[in-house]
Amino acid sequence: MVPRPQYRKRIKRALARNPVVALIGPRQCGKTTIAREFLEEGESGYFDMEDPFVAEAMEDPMATLSPLEGLIVIDEAQRRPELFPVLRVLADRKSSKARFLILGSASPELSRQSAESLAGRIEIIEMAGFDLAEVSTNEQHRLWLRGGLPRSFLADEEGDSYEWRRQFIRTFVERDIAQLGFRISPTAIGRFWRMLSHYHGQIFNGSEIASALGVSPQTAHNYLNALEQTYMVRRLEPWFVNVGKRLVKSPKVYLCDSGLFHTLQGIRNHEELVACPKLGASWEGFALEQILRQLPGEDAYFYAVHNGSELDLYLPQHHVGFEIKRKDAPRRSRSMSIAKKDLQLKQLYVVYPGERRHSLADGIEAVPLSTNIASLL
Repeated sequence: MVPRPQYRKRIKRALARNPVVALIGPRQCGKTTIAREFLEEGESGYFDMEDPFVAEAMEDPMATLSPLEGLIVIDEAQRRPELFPVLRVLADRKSSKARFLILGSASPELSRQSAESLAGRIEIIEMAGFDLAEVSTNEQHRLWLRGGLPRSFLADEEGDSYEWRRQFIRTFVERDIAQLGFRISPTAIGRFWRMLSHYHGQIFNGSEIASALGVSPQTAHNYLNALEQTYMVRRLEPWFVNVGKRLVKSPKVYLCDSGLFHTLQGIRNHEELVACPKLGASWEGFALEQILRQLPGEDAYFYAVHNGSELDLYLPQHHVGFEIKRKDAPRRSRSMSIAKKDLQLKQLYVVYPGERRHSLADGIEAVPLSTNIASLL
């Protein structure tokens, strides 16, 4: 069991401010586990919409929910869209002592209903698998190889972890994607996801992927949107600035969970990982995700010039940039200096897997991935 105090704190604060809180994130990231921790503290009411007996009992949700007080947890809420208008009515009762925590794996229906029915009444918290702030720094390599989904990370053996992830991918494409409201062929989304893993950390070329799959570019973008909305993929947009150069204007794509990326690439263990040609891209995606997990809500971009300088991550509101290097002793490069000048950065940090923080040049500093990134801003 890995304690997750930051999520507990955020949920408690959100419930104190709002009658409804939505905890959303990928399948199997621990949403139900943390919700049950709240219920164990004496709160009442847990409804799993995937349980047929619960679904039957909720045929009249107003009659079922209106007498309840305290915390009411509704798991897989996207499966019952008719619940949202009822939650709006219950949330507006002035004398109500109830608070609602709804859990979902994200879907077009959940997003639409939350925006339309619960506007001004709901706070949304995005959850993911384990990160470096939650596990020991000594577990950094294990987290990178296995990813942060709890059952994968906590598996007794590497083979057990790999097999769990393989089954997760199969269930996701064959069952979950349809249950979440996406009308996509399991075979098509499976092929697209595997092909997309080869673009991990690269510019997304929808036309190239579409041609390989025999579908239209718009269909390829629809597939990308589906994986993004279900927290399987992160799309990082480029930053535009008038520097008189030909800037890259297409997004980069990353698979959010490094363990799932390794599984789609057929990487089973440490030996196969270090021999993989995608080693650098794997580390970049893992490090990027760890950085952004510490900065919820921040606008984040990458910066790149065609045949020129680039920067892996740029936070414009702080005028700070990050370059990610899998090297024991990173050095300042010409590309870093140009990007720092182009973007007028206050500071550029080179994130690497080492343990020592040190200066590389004026305004350029190497920092370990285990660093508290928020403290640098």
